Amino acid sequence: MEHDPIQQYKERSISTMTPDELLLLLFDELMKDLMRCGLAIDQQQYDLLETYADKSVAIINYLDDILDDQYPISQNMHKLYDYFGYQMARVKIGRNKQVLEEVHRMIGELRDSFRQAEKNCAEEAERKAAGARS
Repeated sequence: MEHDPIQQYKERSISTMTPDELLLLLFDELMKDLMRCGLAIDQQQYDLLETYADKSVAIINYLDDILDDQYPISQNMHKLYDYFGYQMARVKIGRNKQVLEEVHRMIGELRDSFRQAEKNCAEEAERKAAGARS
């Protein structure tokens, strides 16, 4: 059996990512799937809408499942992910692009917040390391 070199590269890349990078990758994939949902609605390709909505909900559920409940903010995040799941059901059933755009915007803001937090943590770690070397 031949192995696909592109698939092997992707698997190797994912296996070497930090948890922060993996989280951002999930959000990026979720954003792409939400965009594809919008295109499917526009083109009235409802089978594709269902496929990408299901993929989106699977990612949302995974993000919810991996929350660390030892932090108080996790309870708010659980509620937010539940809301996203509910709204995606509305998108799927009602082919509602307005609701989809709201979810897309909110998830984009959440992704940007995580990206900024990751950047701030990396900068803080660099400052601490530079201080320790001095």
